[in-house]
Amino acid sequence: MLRAGGRRLLAPGLRRLGLGAGEAGPAAAVTGVRAYHERVVDHYNNPRNVGSFDKEDPNVGTGLVGAPACGDVMKLQIRVDENSGKIVDACFKTFGCGSAIASSSVATEWVKGKQMEEVLTIKNTEIAKHLSLPPVKLHCSMLAEDAIKAAVKDYEAKKGKTGQKGDDSSTEKAAEA
Repeated sequence: MLRAGGRRLLAPGLRRLGLGAGEAGPAAAVTGVRAYHERVVDHYNNPRNVGSFDKEDPNVGTGLVGAPACGDVMKLQIRVDENSGKIVDACFKTFGCGSAIASSSVATEWVKGKQMEEVLTIKNTEIAKHLSLPPVKLHCSMLAEDAIKAAVKDYEAKKGKTGQKGDDSSTEKAAEA
């Protein structure tokens, strides 16, 4: 009963595609639609590095960005080795479409093991090209680039505060003497 009703609903669309109602099933209606690239599907179905770190950890930088137009929100965090300045781990949490989740997943893979300066050179166009994102989904790769930059900025701000505290305490000690 449900299948027959489904065929009746799909039949007008199939006729527009040049297919008769009896010539093809529902799968034929899907072939004319643009599908996500296999990399997007892979990162959506098997996202890498999902999770979060303690944002109060001085070695963690957190980037939280969003796109009001589509409602996507992305939190990307990096953990940096103090001595080497390399990003030793990264994770993300994303509320959004498959392209946003895939862009976040790719971004976390690409930043691991790289120096802070190096990750700032990652561009949204590289992420979009890697995932073969259509033009309507380019904002997802832009969010990923912005999240990386925001995480680095947050980490550097934390390091600046810890450096300033040390300077302030020595200045205060000198003033007390």
